[in-house]
Amino acid sequence: MHHSRLCAVLIDCNTSDVDAAARFWAKALGRAMDPTHPGTRGNYRMLETPPDEPIVQIQRVTHDSRVHLDIETDDIPAEVARLEKLGATVVSRLERWVVMQAPTGQRFCVVRIQRPGFPKNANRWE
Repeated sequence: MHHSRLCAVLIDCNTSDVDAAARFWAKALGRAMDPTHPGTRGNYRMLETPPDEPIVQIQRVTHDSRVHLDIETDDIPAEVARLEKLGATVVSRLERWVVMQAPTGQRFCVVRIQRPGFPKNANRWE
């Protein structure tokens, strides 16, 4: 048995200035940037979000700009296996997360627990 839930919306920006991208999205979404959040580092900038809402993170990337989802879980291998049974495929396995592709073409990530209160609002899978 394991749990999973929507964790984050990541706004992938192919830009040399991730701070300018984060300022735009902060204003567009009505959320302040959170410079002291541990997730604000290197190519990542966090926006302030209430604890019961998904994280919003701006990410500097080298691929096309897009939005992708993260699913957080207490058992990454079990969640990946569950999603593979639904038709998703593994694109790459990294140290702390797995990049997957849905049968409809969208990429998303399966990540370790990121937000407080887990497993509140999470699905329980047998």
